[in-house]
Amino acid sequence: MTVTADKTLIQDTVLRVEGLCVDFETPDHGWTRIVDDVTFSVRKGETVGLVGESGSGKTVTSLAIMRLLARNARTSGSTLVNNRDLNTLSEKEIDEVRGAEIAMIFQEPRRSLNPAFRVGDQVAEAVRRHRRCSRKDAWARTVELFDRVGIPEPAKRVHAYPHEFSGGMCQRVMLAMALSCDPDVLIADEPTTALDVTVQRQVLGLIHELQRELGLGVLLITHDLSVVAEVCDRAAVMYAGRIVENAPILELFDNPQHPYTAGLLHAMPDPVRHAEKMEVIPGRVPPPHEFVDSCRFAPRCPYVRDACTAGLIPLSATGSDHLVRCVRAGEISLEDAFYD
Repeated sequence: MTVTADKTLIQDTVLRVEGLCVDFETPDHGWTRIVDDVTFSVRKGETVGLVGESGSGKTVTSLAIMRLLARNARTSGSTLVNNRDLNTLSEKEIDEVRGAEIAMIFQEPRRSLNPAFRVGDQVAEAVRRHRRCSRKDAWARTVELFDRVGIPEPAKRVHAYPHEFSGGMCQRVMLAMALSCDPDVLIADEPTTALDVTVQRQVLGLIHELQRELGLGVLLITHDLSVVAEVCDRAAVMYAGRIVENAPILELFDNPQHPYTAGLLHAMPDPVRHAEKMEVIPGRVPPPHEFVDSCRFAPRCPYVRDACTAGLIPLSATGSDHLVRCVRAGEISLEDAFYD
């Protein structure tokens, strides 16, 4: 049985991605598909993790949702925010939606802030763009936002430049900018990259606190399963441009149905289970020009059979709220899966 939208959840779904495909034109391989038939949803007040190794297509997916891809890219499928397909909007219309209905914070926030301008000016500019308010009102809103995201002495710190802030404080500025117009959806792309563990927990805790306060739907992109376990309600596991498993967090961690998910879980740091050595998944994520229509994880999978490489494998339901792209789902037990 292939995946279909649950009609009982449509009303509170703030982001719905259906059949999203992204192709890039490259000089060596022509049009190459990077993201292939990606489908998932985020409900109001829910945090969904998009997880996988580097090169799986997570960031490209987020940029496609925001329509921030380079000119050598083309997309198909639909991206619905509050039941409006962003892919059908004009450039002017999408500019109005970005920030107002859906916002994004990026990894390495220093690169997203202009070093030549005060941080307060950069946030105030985003406020004025969408709220059509005066400079005075935009500045007051900026001070309010700095206070909301936990920046001390906000009336003073709005006058600072990015180089005067730590990485964690810069990420708080980016979060203030993202929330400046009260969006319904927040995409957080590796928001704790390059931050130490203490600051990482602070940033994740702040996002969770603001989510509860504002009812945000959050799409959290990460490769860190410990972060997913801590803050997400459900997760979509991505491999080689495709979603291979999608399930509530407890179900995903207790009962993984795809060998790749099981491999990721067993590769998590565990001082008890890994008393002698860390477990690893052999091989590597294939480059996009080597993607196949059949199971892309087959070359690395200890459970591979002829059926795995025979043709396209759809994302199918194995339970009421558990989706997996594997012909052997339900046939094999992955509780004790081990990768040497």
